[in-house]
Amino acid sequence: MLRSDLHRLQHQPPSKYPLRSFLPQREKLLRMGLCLVMVVLSWLPLQAQDALFRAKENVEYSLELGISSSVHRNPLWLQANRHGLSSVKNQNGYAMAGIFHDAAADSDYVWNIGYGAELGVAYGFTSIPVIQQLYADIRFHQFGISVGSKERPMEFKNNRLSTGSQTLGINARPIPQVRFEVPDWWNVVPRWKWLAIKGHFGYGLLTDTWFEDSYLNDGQHHVRWPLYHSKAAYLRLGDEKKFPITLEGGLEWATLFGGKAKNVSDIPGNSYSMGYGPMGFVKAIYGGGSDKSDGIYANAAGNTLGSWLLRITGYVGGWKLSAYADHFFEDHSQLFLEYGWRDALIGLEITPPKNPFVSSFVYEYVTTKNQSGPVYHDHTEAVPDQISAVDNYYNHNAYSGWMHWGQPIGNPLYYTALYDDDGTLTLKGNRFNAHHVGIEGNPAQRLSYRVLFTHTKNWGTYAKPFPDTRQNNSLLLEVNYQTKDPVKRSYMDYQKRNDFWRGWNITAAFAYDHGTNLGNNLGFQITLAKRGWLTF
Repeated sequence: MLRSDLHRLQHQPPSKYPLRSFLPQREKLLRMGLCLVMVVLSWLPLQAQDALFRAKENVEYSLELGISSSVHRNPLWLQANRHGLSSVKNQNGYAMAGIFHDAAADSDYVWNIGYGAELGVAYGFTSIPVIQQLYADIRFHQFGISVGSKERPMEFKNNRLSTGSQTLGINARPIPQVRFEVPDWWNVVPRWKWLAIKGHFGYGLLTDTWFEDSYLNDGQHHVRWPLYHSKAAYLRLGDEKKFPITLEGGLEWATLFGGKAKNVSDIPGNSYSMGYGPMGFVKAIYGGGSDKSDGIYANAAGNTLGSWLLRITGYVGGWKLSAYADHFFEDHSQLFLEYGWRDALIGLEITPPKNPFVSSFVYEYVTTKNQSGPVYHDHTEAVPDQISAVDNYYNHNAYSGWMHWGQPIGNPLYYTALYDDDGTLTLKGNRFNAHHVGIEGNPAQRLSYRVLFTHTKNWGTYAKPFPDTRQNNSLLLEVNYQTKDPVKRSYMDYQKRNDFWRGWNITAAFAYDHGTNLGNNLGFQITLAKRGWLTF
């Protein structure tokens, strides 16, 4: 450019049409944006193809056979906290087969795919065919979508030694659902690990209908095909590598809603649709609305409940010490501090330095006696004051209660109604105190043991208290032997070396109940399992 031309451009008056001068820039921006979109659209299929290819690798298979034999009924700790793969009948068993690919195994990648299918047959259960797990997971960075029935661990508790979570436990069969989740701890500030979050939000459907034709007495209330909503948010403060104390807390909140109600008082006729409309999905989020069975005293639509969780952990000289609490609430009465938090699960977990005797010790105290108090009153025009007590944990005036396939979804110390054997799905002993101890260890490299002991004292319910306080002691003694882990190898390597004796687990367990609540039960259980890696 000549110097005269540059001088002319610098002193050129501004255009009367500034948009015209912007048009070339706008076209340039549009072209750049279009190129960026094309790059992203071409990148996504490549990422999806790569995730699908990796989903064929690291595929694990499992085979499992379990047999239980008992005097009277199956003891508590031979059927509780097994994701519903259990029975209260004195003779029962199952055979299961499954394949799994864990999305977390590919966590170094942007897109990850996980899946699982575990199917089998059983006898002495509430169903002969068993679809224990059937799910697919899709993850993008820390975020994911999970679809189907999947066994999920409890939060902030030892899954092998605890009595179980009050709301989202491991006692019942997995509920098929669609949920959006942050499944693992996500550091809010990547370089600082002192603040992390995780949680989920989802909807599902309870699938059990066995009781309607084969168990219930005539006239017992229940809801068929109820919908399910759950959400949870958890927060972690602290980094044990920099400071020896961490604090974790969260809220779990769930609701059963919709479905077809039968034999429900205050609802005319034998059957009534609770509704599947869009507003039902919205009200389930915050516990709003009401059911027709509530009459003039509107409460909350469906069966709404939840827990506040808290755990503090300290690390001292190779020891790990944790204290935790799980406060349960029904509806809204103990969601906040209006009625005081007198009911809770309080626990202590001790993990000593590595030794051949004890690897973990858990003590828990559970009390559910208060339930917001024994006096119930709803406000009226004449009496504006309201007392929302007599919460009646895990029971409901329309729904069958907080259970799936006959087992409580939360803590198994709310003994399953199947023990009553009277054709009802009402939990008759939800006011109790319990002391619980759990110990496990590894006395040898491939040999482990587990001991659980629970003492309960039960008063029944506010509506139907027991004439005399019922007490019960439940014990579990379990020994497990595991052969060497299977080795991941290619198809040709697998042909060169037989892995048949790798990946075997054999577990022998003895348990008993003694007392006036569950009665006197004595049982044995043998479980044989094989796992390994599939090569495609």
